[in-house]
Amino acid sequence: MNFDYNEEQQLLADSVRRFIRKDYDFESRRKIVASAEGWSEKIWGTFAEMGLLGLPLSPDYGGFGGGAVDLMSVMELFGEALVVEPYLATVGLGAQFVARAGTAAQKKRILPRVVEGKLKMAFAQTEKDARYNLAHVAATARKAGGGWQLDGGKCAVIGAPIAEMLVVSARSADTGGISLFLVEREAKGMALKPYRTVDELRAADISLKGVTVGADALLGKEGAALALIEEVVDYATALLCAEAVGAIKYANDATLEYMKTRKQFGVPIGMFQALQHRMVDMVISYEQAKSMACLACTKADAASDARERARSISAAKIKIADACRHVSQESVQLHGAMGMTEELKVSHSFRRLTMIAQQFGDADHHLERFAKA
Repeated sequence: MNFDYNEEQQLLADSVRRFIRKDYDFESRRKIVASAEGWSEKIWGTFAEMGLLGLPLSPDYGGFGGGAVDLMSVMELFGEALVVEPYLATVGLGAQFVARAGTAAQKKRILPRVVEGKLKMAFAQTEKDARYNLAHVAATARKAGGGWQLDGGKCAVIGAPIAEMLVVSARSADTGGISLFLVEREAKGMALKPYRTVDELRAADISLKGVTVGADALLGKEGAALALIEEVVDYATALLCAEAVGAIKYANDATLEYMKTRKQFGVPIGMFQALQHRMVDMVISYEQAKSMACLACTKADAASDARERARSISAAKIKIADACRHVSQESVQLHGAMGMTEELKVSHSFRRLTMIAQQFGDADHHLERFAKA
C-alpha cells in the first residue's frame, strides 16, 4: 500500500506545516492554553482562511468535498502541534451529522457558517455509566407545541464551552429510538458546567431541563439515529488515529534529540545499546500506528458496509491505543524527571496521547467490538 500523499495533499500539508511553525509553536500554544478562553479565535479564523474548515464538506456549501484521507495530513500536523482549537468536534463530528443527515434547509443554514469559521459545533452524546456504549442514551425527547422538549444530562462534551451549536442525542418518547437534535448553546433550560481536560482541551457537563426546540431541529428521522451516530463516530475515530500519529512522531523526535544531547558518564545516553533498543521499539510503534491510521481513514471513506467499516476502524484504534501508551510512557521515561515538567512539550504530548487512547473507546472496548464485527 502506498502511504505517500498525492500532490494536492502534500501541498496542503506543507501549507499547514508552515503555519504551525510560524504561528503555533509550543510557546504560542502555551499562551493560548493559559488564556481565559483556552483557545484562539484568531487561529480559528486562519483555519477558515486556509480552507481547513471546509475541507471535508460539499462544494455546494463552500467546502472542497474531501474525505478522511484528505484530512490525514492536517490531523497529523495538528497532533504534532497539540492544537487545542475544536477542529475535530466541529469538522469531524458536528458538521458531519448535518452534512450526512440534514435537510437542504439545515445544510444551507449551518454548513456555510462552519466553512467561514462563524459557527463551531460539538456532539453531546456521552452520559453517566454509558462508558463507550453509543446506544446508552437516557436523555429524553418528547413532542411539545409543534416542536420538541429535551430533558436529561450529558458529560465530558469536548468543545461544548466554545460551540455555538450542539448536536444532542436523546431517546424519543414515541418510538423508543435515538434521535438527534440541533440545539443552540444559549437555549433556555440548558446549563453548562465548563472545565479543562487533562490534555488542556475545553469540555463541559450539560444539563437539559425542559429545553424546547422547533420541529426543524430534528436531524434525520425520528428514532433512527443510532446507525448515523456509529458512522460519524467511526469517521471521527479515524481522524483521531491520524492525530495520534502526529503526536507520536513528535514524542519520538523529541526523545531521539534528547538522547543525542543528554550525556551520562561522558557520552550521549543514545550510545547505550539498551536505550537504542527502546528507541527502535518506539519507531516501530509509530510505523505500525501510521499504517493503521491509513487503513482507518481509507475505510471511513470507502468501506463497502458498516460491518467492514467498524471492524477496520476498531482494529486501527486497538493498535493506536497501544502505540499511544507505549510511546508516551517511553518518551517520558527516557527524558527522566524532566519529561513530566510543564516546560517540556513532551509532557503535554504524554497527556494528549493518554487521552487519545481513551477517546471514542479504549483498546479493550474496540477489541470486543472487533470480535463482534
